[in-house]
Amino acid sequence: MTQWEYLTTPLMIHTTQAILNNWGSEGWELVQVVQGPEGGLVAYFKRPIGQGAA
Repeated sequence: MTQWEYLTTPLMIHTTQAILNNWGSEGWELVQVVQGPEGGLVAYFKRPIGQGAA
């Protein structure tokens, strides 16, 4: 069975693409973007454990 690790990070509207590309290059898959508790956006990522960037 696949085991997952998770990451959350705030998204800054003027650097969203760079933030997403950075985490994607590390093997993280974007799962969801939601409104954070203080009004900003928060991105949720997952990746299989042990499958970080090569």
